Amino acid sequence: MTDTSAATTGTTAFGTDWRAWQTSWDRQQEWYMPDREDRFRTMLDMVEAFCGPEPRVLDLACGTGSITARLLERFPGAVSTGVDLDPALLTIARGTFAGDDRVTLVEADLTDPDWPAKLPYGTYDAVLTATALHWLRKEPLRALYGQLGGLVRHGGVFLNADHMTDDSTPRINAAEGTWRRARMDRALRSGALDWAEWWALAAKDPVLAGPTARRFEIYAGAHADGETPSAAWHASTLREQGFAEVRPVWASPADTLLLALK
Repeated sequence: MTDTSAATTGTTAFGTDWRAWQTSWDRQQEWYMPDREDRFRTMLDMVEAFCGPEPRVLDLACGTGSITARLLERFPGAVSTGVDLDPALLTIARGTFAGDDRVTLVEADLTDPDWPAKLPYGTYDAVLTATALHWLRKEPLRALYGQLGGLVRHGGVFLNADHMTDDSTPRINAAEGTWRRARMDRALRSGALDWAEWWALAAKDPVLAGPTARRFEIYAGAHADGETPSAAWHASTLREQGFAEVRPVWASPADTLLLALK
């Protein structure tokens, strides 16, 4: 693995087993999205269909590297560049992929106009992201889509699985929200960790405590006024930014996996 910043090692709440941290993150995310693996599977199906079994992938807002882990398991000949700003999640990613030359990790702010200059490649076969870009407001997201239009090669794809709210269906939205909260309450009673509990665990870990404190400084207030525009808005904006064809290839009651073809 290539990294643009120093790797972190040491004893964690799971010993030195970084994959245990990876698994705990996945389980916490599945508390919110029990169909999370379905969207990943469809995402990789589309990568194979358009890019073949050895794609060059940009894992955008990669977190712990959940997409990259599944990409490399399915396509051993793939290479992945993971980009994120979160120092705690990147610490887990560095540990998970230590020694794997197929993976490069880049610490960068996607709202910085110069972030693509940090990437090891000028173009990618596929850019993949999941449940990460909804914290950006529309104008920064529009600017990011314009940058992605220059990073995806002709015939390549951008796949975004995220919360995409349709304001024209308020009763459906309300029913889905009620159902989702009830399901999450049942999971909590069965012992699942929620977001706050997972981060409290990380904050107590001797290795992750420092990066966790920094991540909360970085993201202070970042989610307070985020937007979750509709799939139609995303599709229209991606076409404006140079993608030829855009449509959903998977959906749940709350989320959409949108494919944009360059």
